[in-house]
Amino acid sequence: MSTVTLRGVEAGASEAAVTARQLQDDESRAWLRDLRADGAVRDDALARLHELLVRAARFEVARRRVTLPHLRGDELDDIALEAADDALMSVLRRLDDFRGHSRFSTWVYKFGLLEAAVKLRKRAWQGREIPLEPDTWNVFASTRLTPDLEAEQGELLDAVREEIADSLTPHQRRVLLALAVDGVPIDVLAERLGSNRGALYKTLHDARRKLRASLSERGLALELPKET
Repeated sequence: MSTVTLRGVEAGASEAAVTARQLQDDESRAWLRDLRADGAVRDDALARLHELLVRAARFEVARRRVTLPHLRGDELDDIALEAADDALMSVLRRLDDFRGHSRFSTWVYKFGLLEAAVKLRKRAWQGREIPLEPDTWNVFASTRLTPDLEAEQGELLDAVREEIADSLTPHQRRVLLALAVDGVPIDVLAERLGSNRGALYKTLHDARRKLRASLSERGLALELPKET
């Protein structure tokens, strides 16, 4: 990279930092200042931040608890506290990403909601087997079809089965079927496969693109369900 280009990049980064500071409100700037301080000031800021994240996580747990009726109150509270702990670490790693488009407390609150939702989805799938192949293809089917449309759909589903088996790699096939057909949450699948959300989204995107291209060559089109 040339000196001129490097200076341009540094200038752009500096301008972005200045713009971010200008957008931040006084309360948000105070949060950032205290979290970057030392000693008792930082300790107090961390305690307040954790308390905020606990509230967010407990709110999300309460909102979703109907989906996990087998869990007791103390188990749900443990999930919320664990989510708040993980959210705290995420926030501290990403302090430099805060741009001031919302209040810092609002930005932080979302971390607590997300971590709690992820942990609840994982708990809901705990002990459940993730199928390698779909038990049924009715997810693509309509229950009210004329005979002509039923025959047309049968042809399409046959083509989909063939292209999934022949055009996709085993890993693409497993990810596509788990996320788009069987409804496995992406966080759960990432944990089971030892992967991450970004890698699985990439695999899913590639699989969808390859499948659509293969079907298009046969004069067919299919709109797959969206991932969860």
